[in-house]
Amino acid sequence: MLPWIRALRPLTALLLAAAVALVPATTAHAADARPDSGWNDYTCKPSAAHPRPVVLVHGTFGNSVDNWLGLAPYLKNRGYCVFSLDYGQLPGVPLFNGLGPVEKSAEQLAAHVDKVLAATGASETDLVGHSQGGMMPRYYLKFLGGAAEVNALVGIAPSNHGTTLSGLTNLLPYFPGVEDLLNEHTPALADQVVGSDLLTKLNAGGDTVPGVRYTVLATKYDEVVTPYRSQFLDGPGVRNVVLQDLCPLDLSEHLAIGLFDRIAFHEVANALDPAHATPTTCASVFG
Repeated sequence: MLPWIRALRPLTALLLAAAVALVPATTAHAADARPDSGWNDYTCKPSAAHPRPVVLVHGTFGNSVDNWLGLAPYLKNRGYCVFSLDYGQLPGVPLFNGLGPVEKSAEQLAAHVDKVLAATGASETDLVGHSQGGMMPRYYLKFLGGAAEVNALVGIAPSNHGTTLSGLTNLLPYFPGVEDLLNEHTPALADQVVGSDLLTKLNAGGDTVPGVRYTVLATKYDEVVTPYRSQFLDGPGVRNVVLQDLCPLDLSEHLAIGLFDRIAFHEVANALDPAHATPTTCASVFG
């Protein structure tokens, strides 16, 4: 790929962020105009084999259905009770969620976990999140009492230590008003920039909390959360995985790893049930 084309990727992402923040409600589909998802069944009772419900946490610009059209059925077909939520909604911006302040989104996650636990009768849940959805739950775990209700957090390309968008965010000071635009219209994006107040607070005193198992799944081709090793966590109970170490042929980037990469899905299943984990290889795409 030509260098200038590669450089356009983060620029496109930033411009998309600004555009989505200003999209009128009439230009997007209604948030509830969705096909039957096949999950979010509140009559589901966890089995002895999979005693904890799984809550899927979408990424920035995602929603509770589109982000999980691959992984939710994958887990449901393996006997899990699977749930997902919408969070971080902004007024007048339907369908595209995960844009509000991370602290408020964490409160929404806390309420949703309580709802799932009450419906299923389980005492704990497991969380699986993509991008912001892998980082934001850490706020819930650390500051909102989530550690008492969560057994494991699996982050797929999570923005744990922020992103430079391949260095593009370093240019923000040279464009007066752009940073204010991001803060005003898409606070979640500002929260995920390297060195933000939110990330400084979240990572102060250590990345993890006791009693929770953490897994981070990263791809070295990630063009959104950069550098990709900034996704990794330090602390007890942490497993950091680069997919290309398991399958060198895996070319997934930031979106693909969460949307349809069955090698990543196999590692998610391993993280949810480590006692019955099986080796993840390139052949896992057929599993």
